[in-house]
Amino acid sequence: MSKKKKGKKRKLNKKKLFTFLFSFLLLFLLVYLIFNIRITNIYVKSNSYLTDQQIIDIAGISDYPKTINNLSIEIKKRLEENTYILSAKVYKKGILNKVYIEVSENYPLFYYQTESKTVLYNGDKVDENSAKTVVINHIPDTVYDKFLDKMKKINNNVLSRMSEIEYKPNDIEDERFFILMNDGNYVYITIDKFLTMNRYVDILKSFNNKKGILYLDSGEYFDVFD
Repeated sequence: MSKKKKGKKRKLNKKKLFTFLFSFLLLFLLVYLIFNIRITNIYVKSNSYLTDQQIIDIAGISDYPKTINNLSIEIKKRLEENTYILSAKVYKKGILNKVYIEVSENYPLFYYQTESKTVLYNGDKVDENSAKTVVINHIPDTVYDKFLDKMKKINNNVLSRMSEIEYKPNDIEDERFFILMNDGNYVYITIDKFLTMNRYVDILKSFNNKKGILYLDSGEYFDVFD
């Protein structure tokens, strides 16, 4: 009669069990922390028209929400859906709690009075009057595109000094403009010389910051007011 073999009892490997439980707990805590990390710092740069707070509001993170619910790609999408933002770069640092935002703005170039529209950097037109510079009369289509292209290249510090622009052709030049500056000076200029306006401040300094009419359509002649 055969004898039954007794099975060997396996001993519980406490060390392996402890390692498994510890690893599971660590993973659980890590996942929990990631899902509950909140945005603590927001840095905004390359903006001049929109304020930091406006950009943060547009990004949808003004209440410093959980970072897992606000991925960089989602924040970027919210920003670029705004009329006044052309493009945005968004990235995070630290433990995903620091958000860095860099924007390229679609800022207002001028208010086109004949159409009651504000013309933005990309050429789009919006109803609100949000520009400091006003174009007071109609510009023919053959000249308008050239004018818009030049306005895009004017430095913001000079653009903010332009109060009114009038399309003012004469018998010699049909792409001529008259600009009333907010410092009280007048400027006559043509499309091909338009970027000379970026040297406006330096030009005035060369005339001892006197008030008068600056003729940039024919050299740099300055007629001082009496």
